Amino acid sequence: MSMQIVVAGAVIGDGALLVAQRGRPPELAGRWELPGGKVAPGESEPAALARELAEELGVAEPDVHVGGRIGTDVALTATMTLRAYRVRLTGAPPRPLEHRALRWVDAAGLHHVDWVPADRAWLTDLAAALAAR
Repeated sequence: MSMQIVVAGAVIGDGALLVAQRGRPPELAGRWELPGGKVAPGESEPAALARELAEELGVAEPDVHVGGRIGTDVALTATMTLRAYRVRLTGAPPRPLEHRALRWVDAAGLHHVDWVPADRAWLTDLAAALAAR
């Protein structure tokens, strides 16, 4: 049984974090998350994150600069693990192509976001990343 890795991008710019509002599935609709998605077989995690952010945010893959990991792995299921990476975007501003909405949140606002449960595990790490810029 192989482990499916799901990557999430902590897109940080000007002291704020980009969060995306889910439209589906129904149990998560309206809640906020870090954008990202599944790593395809043979794909590196940074390449998967650049591809997913291009698809979800309408940015060009070369404009997605994936940095180091943020926080620890989060087990989604027995066979699926979620990992977050710090991301910097250059080029065109992101657009919500697969989400209801996007918004930028500063460190003080992190705890006022209605997060999907899995992403809550990273709140302390995200606050530290925003403080460090």
